Amino acid sequence: MDKITEYLTIKEAAEFLGISPNTLRNWEKQGKLSTHRNPVNSYRLYRKRDLEQLLKLILNSRTAVNKQG
Repeated sequence: MDKITEYLTIKEAAEFLGISPNTLRNWEKQGKLSTHRNPVNSYRLYRKRDLEQLLKLILNSRTAVNKQG
């Protein structure tokens, strides 16, 4: 079972990725990123390891584009 400390709020997740909270909301709507909801207040929560994997994908895709260019 995951602990609450393994999750970030939308603001924290946006800062972690270097994007805006609205971008995270859009990615959720588009199915690019899954979110979890706090059972008490229904706020969006993002699992740290999911964000780390997403960040790696973004960085790897940038590296691949730079190598091609």
